[in-house]
Amino acid sequence: MGKVLIKIKLTNLFDLGSQHRKLSTAKPRSVEVEALVDTGATRLYLKPSVIRALGLEKVDEVISQTTNGPKKRSVYEPVRLEVQRRYGNFDVVDIGENVPNLVGQIPLEYLDFVVDPQGRKLIPNPEHGDKQMSEEY
Repeated sequence: MGKVLIKIKLTNLFDLGSQHRKLSTAKPRSVEVEALVDTGATRLYLKPSVIRALGLEKVDEVISQTTNGPKKRSVYEPVRLEVQRRYGNFDVVDIGENVPNLVGQIPLEYLDFVVDPQGRKLIPNPEHGDKQMSEEY
C-alpha cells in the first residue's frame, strides 16, 4: 500500500474545556504535526515531544502488541484531533521519539476516513459522501 502521511492538529482537551467554560483566558495548547496513517494500529500514538508540547498528564498504562512483542505504554489525557476539518476527542498513547506519530483505526473510523491505497492518501468514506457519519448496528 505504501505510506500515507497526513497533517494533524492536536489540542489539549482540558485547556479547550477550560476556555469554553470561561475558567481560563489562556489559549489552549495546540500543535500541528505530521502523522502516519496506520490501519494496523488501534489508537492515537504520539511522540513524547508532542505530548510534552501539549502539556498532557499520564493517566494510565496499556499493553500494546508490537512487532517486537508486548510493550507497556503510557496513556495520557485526551486531545482533540483534527484532520481535514473533521475532529474527535481521543486518549493518547505514547510511542518512541524515533518513530512517526500514528493515527490508528479507532480515530479513522470515528472521523469516517478510509485509506485510498492507489492514491496513497486519506479520504472521506466514499459510502457517506462528504459527511462524517457514524454507523450503528
